[in-house]
Amino acid sequence: MSAVPGSVREPIEESNGTALGAEPVLDARLLPAAVTCWLVTISAVGAGWVAGLLAALVLLILALASWGLLWTGIAHRSERRRVLATIVLGSALLGVVFAGAGAWREYRVGAHPLRTVPAAATVEVTMVPADDPKPVRSSGSGAGRLWVVRGDLREFRYRDRVVRGGGAVVVLAAGPGWSELLPGQPITFRARPAPPRQHDLTVVTLRPVGAPDTVGPLPWWQAAADSLRSDLVAAAAGALAPDPAGLLPALVVGDTSALSDRVHADFAAAGLQHLTVVSGANFSILLAAVLAVTRLLTLGPRLSSLCAAVALVSFVIIARPDPSVLRAAAMGSVTLLALLTGRRRQALPALCAAVIALLALWPALAVKAGFALSVLATGALLLLAPSWVDHLRGRGWRRLPAELVAVAAAAFVVTTPLTIAISGQLSLVAVAANILVAPVIAPITIGGALAAVAATCWDPLAHLILCPIGPPLWWLLTVATEAAAAPGAVVPVPGGTSGGLLAAALVAGGIAALRLHRVRRVLVAVALGVFAAYLLLVFGFG
Repeated sequence: MSAVPGSVREPIEESNGTALGAEPVLDARLLPAAVTCWLVTISAVGAGWVAGLLAALVLLILALASWGLLWTGIAHRSERRRVLATIVLGSALLGVVFAGAGAWREYRVGAHPLRTVPAAATVEVTMVPADDPKPVRSSGSGAGRLWVVRGDLREFRYRDRVVRGGGAVVVLAAGPGWSELLPGQPITFRARPAPPRQHDLTVVTLRPVGAPDTVGPLPWWQAAADSLRSDLVAAAAGALAPDPAGLLPALVVGDTSALSDRVHADFAAAGLQHLTVVSGANFSILLAAVLAVTRLLTLGPRLSSLCAAVALVSFVIIARPDPSVLRAAAMGSVTLLALLTGRRRQALPALCAAVIALLALWPALAVKAGFALSVLATGALLLLAPSWVDHLRGRGWRRLPAELVAVAAAAFVVTTPLTIAISGQLSLVAVAANILVAPVIAPITIGGALAAVAATCWDPLAHLILCPIGPPLWWLLTVATEAAAAPGAVVPVPGGTSGGLLAAALVAGGIAALRLHRVRRVLVAVALGVFAAYLLLVFGFG
């Protein structure tokens, strides 16, 4: 996640008189509810509806016990006990609702008629794609490349019987027509159903046996979004070299259709892959730019808020309004709100409320790695990075380098355990690469957004806007290429659940130990020694 420019982060006094530089007392009253809702949704969606009902039963007993303490007056013997019992009661009741809802949805998915169709049978499916087709880059290139299409089922025909009903499906297809599908346009095709690869409320995985046919019109807002995205890709191809031209749409609107496999691999190895998808940073940067313009125009708070809301909705439509983009919009809005107001104490409740709302709308997000990484990175930016910035500035650092280092380091530290659990790899160049590219992300994002708007009207204007973006894109590509090519840039580590838990324990212990002055000196010395040994091993000295 990229840092929002320091110019929007002014030292505003909080309502309780605490300056931004002071260490505020965090309001964590909503944190137990958010964690409870997340965990019970994971149990219901990932482990099955029986596990969800068991979680609901346990939480119901806990809620009754808390209510009993409050009703009998035992919890009122001290203010701390009363507050704790109230928080436990509210979190448990909310958890019961989420566990029950998740169990009900998982039960409906498991009982879906499409799951009763034999794997060798062929069905005629009508569905609506929910997102652009994503390439499976390990499957090669050309006509044989596999594409993943996620969508919502409308109906299917099996043995002259038509069954209407919704549900999420995943299509794994190759061949003509699949890479050009547009979100929101109904399609029909013949396919063989297979069990889903993940427990994420997906009904089945479909293997098509032919090309898809469109059976309905494309919604006007999706048509407008596709036109703007296509115009940006065309303008970038006409004004920039091939690699920058393929990278720009990915950075601005998450369109990776023109991104080469080599650039994609370099960004993954350098720890910069999060830049090629729509993230909270995109929304934070664009909303900050809109609010800066409204401030220059001396617009009032209501009009400024309206402009920001219009920009937010417009960008969601352009980037495709799927759950991952809406999640990014929520995280970006929370981040920007905390940074603009300077009220770090209210940042955690806002983040927790966003998590609860997103899980209520899309329970499948609970088991998505992207959701977890986004929440963790946003939490690091709001909770860890400000105190680290204050510490570095107390040591004589200037604001900009202190913010760049603190944001990159905080996001890397809190997301590393999950990254290790998923991939079994650790990027040793990720922090340095993110620090080096952070200053150019905002200019590229804002310039690319302006070029996208201009491309819909007049290509020469879009080319003129894109010309100054060339050097920042070159710098971004150079950092990714050199970082990925560095010896030992990515090292294999124990992955899976055990590796992730071990990494999480080390991270938590390290963060706690850094608060102790003597231990901090020892950790710094050990880190320098390990880094020196790493250089000797990698470059073969001695």
